[in-house]
Amino acid sequence: MIFSSSNKNVALLNKLEDYVEGYQKLNESVSAENIGWHIAHSCMVINTITNAIVHSDASKANPKFSGAYYLLLLTNNIPRGKAKAPSIVIPKKSISKAEIVEAIELAKANLQTLASTHKNKYFTHPVFGDLNVSKTLRFFKVHTNHHLNIIRDI
Repeated sequence: MIFSSSNKNVALLNKLEDYVEGYQKLNESVSAENIGWHIAHSCMVINTITNAIVHSDASKANPKFSGAYYLLLLTNNIPRGKAKAPSIVIPKKSISKAEIVEAIELAKANLQTLASTHKNKYFTHPVFGDLNVSKTLRFFKVHTNHHLNIIRDI
């Protein structure tokens, strides 16, 4: 299942790549940020969380039921404007096309890393709690789709 989830996330990154040429496009009625920012943010989430998972100690995971997480999965939707990203995954205001392409490539490599990472390694999400690799990959799908929808609307 992890490999399949990883492939779905790579497919979503490929869709993000389709928008790289228009990375400077902005529609403030949709988002205060441009397309490049949304692509970079989506990749930063994958890259930052993968690093946390790889360096976690699976024996210290403390998974708990999160109604918010299961609602996210059930609806496959993150409501716009309802959550604020942690500063660690907020890109700088001016990001180059080359930096965006590099972030996508790193995110793809990190998804490959997760496919071979121990399934009980985890990261602690500020709302959903400890998410193992499988739950994280499912979160990535919903999160990346959220930003793809914003990009399409821009």
